[in-house]
Amino acid sequence: MTSSASSRTDIVLIGAGIMSATLGSVLKELNPSYSMTMFERLSDCAQESSQAWNNAGTGHAANCELNYTPQRPDGSVDISQALKVNTEFDLSRQLWAYLVTKGAIPDPRAFIHPCPHMSMVWGTENVAFLKARFQAMSAHHCYHGMEYTEDGAQIDKWAPLTMEGRDPSQPVAATRIITGTDVDYGSLTHLLVAHLKAQPGFDLHYKTEVVGLDRESDGRWRVTFEDKDGQRNSVSAGFVFIGAGGAAIDLLQKSDIPEGKGYGGFPVSGIWLRCDVDAVTQRHHAKVYGKASTGSPPMSVPHLDTRVIGGKTSLLFGPYAGFSTKFLKHGSFTDLFGSITLDNIVPLLDVAKNNIKLTEYLIGQVLQTHHHQFEMLKAFFPNAQREDWKEAVAGQRVQVIKPYKDGGGYLEFGTELVPAADRSLVALLGASPGASTAAFIAMEVLQTCFADKLTDDAWLPALKRIIPTYGIDLTTDADACRRTRAATAPILKIDNV
Repeated sequence: MTSSASSRTDIVLIGAGIMSATLGSVLKELNPSYSMTMFERLSDCAQESSQAWNNAGTGHAANCELNYTPQRPDGSVDISQALKVNTEFDLSRQLWAYLVTKGAIPDPRAFIHPCPHMSMVWGTENVAFLKARFQAMSAHHCYHGMEYTEDGAQIDKWAPLTMEGRDPSQPVAATRIITGTDVDYGSLTHLLVAHLKAQPGFDLHYKTEVVGLDRESDGRWRVTFEDKDGQRNSVSAGFVFIGAGGAAIDLLQKSDIPEGKGYGGFPVSGIWLRCDVDAVTQRHHAKVYGKASTGSPPMSVPHLDTRVIGGKTSLLFGPYAGFSTKFLKHGSFTDLFGSITLDNIVPLLDVAKNNIKLTEYLIGQVLQTHHHQFEMLKAFFPNAQREDWKEAVAGQRVQVIKPYKDGGGYLEFGTELVPAADRSLVALLGASPGASTAAFIAMEVLQTCFADKLTDDAWLPALKRIIPTYGIDLTTDADACRRTRAATAPILKIDNV
């Protein structure tokens, strides 16, 4: 049964994950009179990639992730991407600190905890790389306080599980920065959605799937949705944000905007090893990242992570990348095939042709035995005991296949905003670093779709109260960088140096 509703709303947010919750929170602060409607196909918010066990939760500040700092042919290390991600996380910190100060988030410890970030490598060549990386990063104000050592005894003090049982003759090196964090994005999403629900003009629909996006004669969007009983209804929206993770590709195609033509998705699955044994977890307080295997995707960089979820400390190791045709963890194996259209078949084939090594890597990961997976853990934690660890399935990641203007396509490992020409709709595609830069992505949406309101007589004064460094490049303004970190750390109850 289909009915035509006369209801209207200013904003539609598709997906109840960290992205929609963050953008909705910012827009409500800037214009409390906005009416908003959020749709989620599952029974609660943050059940896909935002859910704590489904993501790495590092509070990606590009402190320890080696894939953000590639080595140049001359041996020097390029830290430009790391600096970009590092300062994007500062925007998240500012937004969260604002919401804590306002009382919208009662206690930051509900979602964020201080946790040192470490990079650790072994082998002569890798040690030389990490040393060059440290020299480049520690010279920059954004990485003030970063430490480096090749002394196994020092690494043992920082992260004893990584050194016990290791061959003492093996060359090792590590960096550490104590200002790192562990973030439970599932908990944060619940806090943000609860705050939105408490405000007037916000409607939330769980177990409801958006099945149609159609232009109306006045340029608005008719958003058709279906509830769990198969009942269809619709709402007229002035602005639509597609923040539905892996489902965003399908919804972008449903919108039929020319700007979305040719986009596709490449799904990557993941598996963790998880330890909840207190005798083990209490002896490791750090996120330790290593080097990824050659040809592996960025989200597969191995790491041994302290995680605090629901007040309980656990360790995660992985992820072991794999391949699934699902676009969502709670999706269908037909997702990939259903996303193939005449518009994106050429970019998809182009990516398949040019990424044979990646495909071989993912197949190899799928075929790995439990023994091989555990041996990888033992490279980080030599004395690990198999009975202390269990397997956990990570969230699905859908990497962007982006079309070239003149045909073909390429694989984009970051996130991508795809706006309609009139800025009335925008889709967020992609994965890592994702959640950690949700505030930055919200700023991008504002600049892309609400630029006319970012003026001194409209939203700009309020936006600068929420994000005090808005418009300031923290990679070049050392004083502003130091000030904002010193201001947000005590509010969020995290460390500063």
